Amino acid sequence: MNSQTFSLLFITFLAITVTLRFWLASRHIRHILTHRDAVPAQFAEKIPLAAHQKAADYTVAKTKLGLVMLVVNTIALIGFTLLGGLQWLSMAVFHVTGAGMTYQIGLLAAFAFISGIIDLPFGYYAQFVLEEKFGFNKMTPALFVSDLIKSVLLGAAIGLPLAWVILTLMDKAGDLWWLYAWIVWSAFQLLMLVLYPTVIAPLFNKFTPLTDDTLRTRIENLMQRVGFASKELFVMDGSKRSAHGNAYFSGFGAAKRIVFFDTLLARLAPQEIEAVLAHELGHFKLKHIVKRIVVLFALSLGFLALLGYLKTQVWFYTGLGVEPMLGAGNDAMALILFALTLPVFTFVFAPLASISSRKHEFEADAFAAKYSSAPDLVAALVKLYEDNASTLTPDPLYSTFYDSHPPASIRINRLLATQ
Repeated sequence: MNSQTFSLLFITFLAITVTLRFWLASRHIRHILTHRDAVPAQFAEKIPLAAHQKAADYTVAKTKLGLVMLVVNTIALIGFTLLGGLQWLSMAVFHVTGAGMTYQIGLLAAFAFISGIIDLPFGYYAQFVLEEKFGFNKMTPALFVSDLIKSVLLGAAIGLPLAWVILTLMDKAGDLWWLYAWIVWSAFQLLMLVLYPTVIAPLFNKFTPLTDDTLRTRIENLMQRVGFASKELFVMDGSKRSAHGNAYFSGFGAAKRIVFFDTLLARLAPQEIEAVLAHELGHFKLKHIVKRIVVLFALSLGFLALLGYLKTQVWFYTGLGVEPMLGAGNDAMALILFALTLPVFTFVFAPLASISSRKHEFEADAFAAKYSSAPDLVAALVKLYEDNASTLTPDPLYSTFYDSHPPASIRINRLLATQ
C-alpha cells in the first residue's frame, strides 16, 4: 500500500463514520421528539408526563452536544493528521528535547495536553450548563478544578511510567515487542482492578461502610444465597457531584467491594436495592466480568499485533501527514496515529459490542429475578429511569450502536415474563 491509497482509505472511512454518526443522532433526536408528548403505555401509570418530557429534552440536549463534539473532534483529527498538526508538534518537541526517550515521552505528553485542552470546555459545559439545567449538577467549580488536577497528576503518575515501558519494548524487544507489550498492558489492567477501588477511587470520593443494619442484613442474606463472599459494603458520596444514582461491584480477589451511591439509597426501598444488587452480583456469578476481560485482552492482542506491523510501514505515517523521524524514533508517533485512527475504522462494528453487552444484561436480570424479585427490580429500574432522566423511547438503531443496556420497554417486558 502507498501513502496516497492509505490517505484515501482513511478519508473514506472517516466520511462514512462521521456521516453514520450524524445520521444516527438525527434519527435519535427525531424519534424522541416524536414520542415526547406521550408516556409509553406500559409506563403510563408509573412515570408522569413531565418526567418523561424532561428525559426527552435531556437526551436531546446530550445528543446535540455530542454532535458539536463530533464536529470539533473531527476537525481536530484532520488537523492533527492530514493537515500536518502532528508533524508540527513532533518537530516542536524535537527542537526542545532532541532525540531519544525524552522526545518520545514529550510527544505523548504534548499530544495528551492539547487533546485535554480541546475536551475541557465540553466537560465544563456538560457539567455546569447541561447537567445544571436539568437539575443534576451538584458539583462546585472548585471541585471541578480539584478533580481535574487530581486526574492530570494521576494520569501522569500512572501513564508516563507505563508509556516508558511500552516505548522501551517497542524500541528494544525486536519484532515481537507487541507480544511483550501486551503482557505488560494486561498485567497493568489486572493491577488496576485491585488498585482502583482501594486506592484511586477514594482520591475522588468518600467511601463509608454501610451503617443501615437492616439493609446490611438483607444484603448479606442475598450474598449468602448466591454464594458471593464479600464484607466490603460501602456508600459513596455521589451526591457531591451529581443527583444521578447507581450501584456497582468493583475489584478483584480480596479487593472486591460493593458500592452504593448515597443518592440511590435515598431513593429506593430496601427490597429494590436488593434487586439492583442481585443484578450486579449476577454479572459476577455468571462470569460476565471475566468474559469481558478475556475479550478485551484478545482484542488488545490483535490490535497490538496490527500496530507492530503498521509502525514499520512508511505509508502509515506519510498517509496521515507525518514524515517519519529517522534519527529520533517513531514509536510514540505510531501510538498516537494508531489511537487516532482506530475508532475511524472500527465504529461500524459497534453493534457487535452492544449485542454482547445486552445479552449479559438480560442474563443478569434473569439472575436477579431468580435470587431476588423481578417486580422489585422492575420497580427499581422505573425509578432509576425517572430519576436519571433516561429516555424510554430511544431510536432502536441508535440504541443498537451506542447503548450497552437494552431499551427500557424491552428489558422490563423480559423481566416481567420471568414471573
